[in-house]
Amino acid sequence: MSEMMAAESSQNAQVAQTAQSALSAQSDRQPQPGFAPHPAPVGRLLTWRNGDDRIDYEATAGHLDVREDDGRPIASLFVVSYVATRVSEGNNGENGGDDSVDIGSADAGAEGGARIAPAGPERPVTFLFNGGPGSSSVWLNTGGFGPRKAPSTAPMPAGAAPYPIEDNPATLLRYSDLVFIDAPGTGWSVTAPGVPASRVWDMDGDADVFCRAVVDWIAANGRWNAPKYLFGESYATTRVAVMANMIQNRCIDLNGVIMLSNLLDWASEQPGADIGYINLIPSYAAAAAYHRALAAGADPAAANRAVDGDLLCRAEDFALGEYAAALIQGDRLGADREREVAGRLGELIGVPADELVRRHLRLDMEDFRALLRRNEGLIIGRFDARYVASNDYVVGSGGADPATNDAATAGVNSAEVCAFRAAISEIGFTWNIPYLVLNNMQVEPNWGWGHQAPALDGPMMCPNTALDLSAAMRRNPLLKVAVMGGKYDLACPYLSVRNDIAHLFLAPRLRANLSFGLYATGHMAYVDAAALNAMDADLARFYRDGRF
Repeated sequence: MSEMMAAESSQNAQVAQTAQSALSAQSDRQPQPGFAPHPAPVGRLLTWRNGDDRIDYEATAGHLDVREDDGRPIASLFVVSYVATRVSEGNNGENGGDDSVDIGSADAGAEGGARIAPAGPERPVTFLFNGGPGSSSVWLNTGGFGPRKAPSTAPMPAGAAPYPIEDNPATLLRYSDLVFIDAPGTGWSVTAPGVPASRVWDMDGDADVFCRAVVDWIAANGRWNAPKYLFGESYATTRVAVMANMIQNRCIDLNGVIMLSNLLDWASEQPGADIGYINLIPSYAAAAAYHRALAAGADPAAANRAVDGDLLCRAEDFALGEYAAALIQGDRLGADREREVAGRLGELIGVPADELVRRHLRLDMEDFRALLRRNEGLIIGRFDARYVASNDYVVGSGGADPATNDAATAGVNSAEVCAFRAAISEIGFTWNIPYLVLNNMQVEPNWGWGHQAPALDGPMMCPNTALDLSAAMRRNPLLKVAVMGGKYDLACPYLSVRNDIAHLFLAPRLRANLSFGLYATGHMAYVDAAALNAMDADLARFYRDGRF
């Protein structure tokens, strides 16, 4: 027994020494000539625990200097990475990289449970980004899938500090090493001096910079033979769709792409486009049923159960059938028929038929938010329609930041940001300039929306990056894609991406590589504990089997 313990102690020391050597090498790295000055990377060896399960990991925070093909500097991207150095399962022994370890699944129905992937250079690595454009990647990190996490309290607000910031039982570090990257102009990511914002604040330029960052991280960390995944949320689903095709055209095939709260075809966002109204109907119906159940005395959990599959199927059938047929007729639709459709729509989404007739059946998302509980002086959430806020008279009628002027984001932002800053402090990285958690009010108005889609001779001024995803799947027929979303997300309604993918006409063998997950939550799906457990079960299957 003593010899075994001594051997294990020696192996632990070797792992720690190797990891510490890597950290020392990173801390010696300084900004290269031509890049903006920034602190050297900092790393620390930490441990994640959940019951008897344990992962020792190397957490690193710092900048990745990204260059053009000719070596000219582009930007220094702030990166937070978590790389497993050792995994173990309580009293059943320790594992420095030889064997995977069984762990408890978040869903008892997951056949065979999940697995902790063994440490080592062939461990999967996942690159994660939030969107905006103009958002840092705080949310997916300490809000969702990093090893440390803020509390998941949706649909109730998390309130003010202090928060219970704890090891995250649903962290993806169990299945993959994790690399969170902030876009230029967000977080602590900065462009190199003299580089115009148009180089990086542009749909294709942004995807190119992220591809370069991914390749550079792989090269710097010797992970060429590791399975590789991209995980994007919100606008980052647009980004990863472009990246999936772009990086594979640079001869690096991906194993999987995970997309949460999707927006691929931006035509649905254009004023006057009927498809945008069609996509919203099931999410409107979900919101209406939830609040109707609350009004009848249900608690939030029971109200969630009222939004069942039958309701959503009826809403989808109505949206894609009778409702779409009415909209496409424009003013050729007769008054009697318009009122008939308005009556059915009103029953489904909880808005008076007269209001819908006045708007010719086209109800914008912001108007729906204000109308559903108008009689109570309340407005429902944009990113999660279960939340409500006062909508009484206020001075001023100008525009506000949609990313923060919303009960759903206001209810979670503080907890997630405080958890992130605590995690960075634990690693030991500091910089005395502001960390730009959300910079979308500066970035988005200056964003270049032109996009060169595959096989098109000229740029699309209204991008459809579903075409890029299609090209990536056709080029790599083994690429697996997870499409995930929340029922109550009005910003990126779940029907939108399903319609986008339905119009790609993928062959059955490629369509079998797609997995769809829909959860009783909103845009940042992971801030709801029950939804996070369901997502975790699906993602465990996705990393293990390539589908769920």
